[in-house]
Amino acid sequence: MSLNKKIVSILKKKKLKLAIAESCTGGLLSSSITSVSGASKVFSLGLVTYSDHAKISILKVPKKIIQKHGAVSVQCCLSMVNNLSKINKSIVCISITGIAGPRGGSRQKPVGLVYIGIKKDKIVKVNRYVFKNRGRNYIQKATVNKALKLIHNFL
Repeated sequence: MSLNKKIVSILKKKKLKLAIAESCTGGLLSSSITSVSGASKVFSLGLVTYSDHAKISILKVPKKIIQKHGAVSVQCCLSMVNNLSKINKSIVCISITGIAGPRGGSRQKPVGLVYIGIKKDKIVKVNRYVFKNRGRNYIQKATVNKALKLIHNFL
């Protein structure tokens, strides 16, 4: 059974809801979950907050965080996942922000840098990953695969 199907099955058994806020993956994680039949019972919300403006206006990420640390930062990812849980009241929330490339990277923040935040009840964790720069599509898919593993392990 594929990981997304396992996640939907576990969420159903535990009667949990999932909400997602993603940036660099552009909705791929939400699509992966909703491609599973019966996901409507466990998937409550998927937001693609791609721009800084969307992160600030929809997810209420403080403008100061983005100005000081950038949209691709542990601080932004943490704010995204915490505020998503306030907006939606889902038990399991996940946030993704990163640089999928091919441009936009720097020495401090290379293409392939991704932060994935996950929150279940009061437990919050943000993980940092640097995926090989094998192209935008590769980074997005690698991020979704990592996020699915994180959700599965967290459950």
